[in-house]
Amino acid sequence: MDVDEARQIRSSAELNVGDEIEAWHNGKLFHRGPVTQTVTGVDLFWILDARTGTRRLIDAEALVILRPAGPGSAKTPSRAGVNTSAHASAQSSHMPLFQAPSMAG
Repeated sequence: MDVDEARQIRSSAELNVGDEIEAWHNGKLFHRGPVTQTVTGVDLFWILDARTGTRRLIDAEALVILRPAGPGSAKTPSRAGVNTSAHASAQSSHMPLFQAPSMAG
């Protein structure tokens, strides 16, 4: 079994509040942080993004979700047919795909 497959989370049902995750898209790290809430019926969950300190809605079907390999690890996951060469700038890349609606009224 590939190391990344062992770390990969395929459904929000595999997560508990407090679990650390990394959310990747096209070989780039988009979000990392602890799970704050899960909605398993629609396979969505929220994290507290470690980079920005904001709450982020994560779609497990749109992103590759991994458990971190170790402290401070931002190793690019290997995926067949995807260029996964990691550059320092790719590790710090951040583009939010989803954001939880504001609860302030």
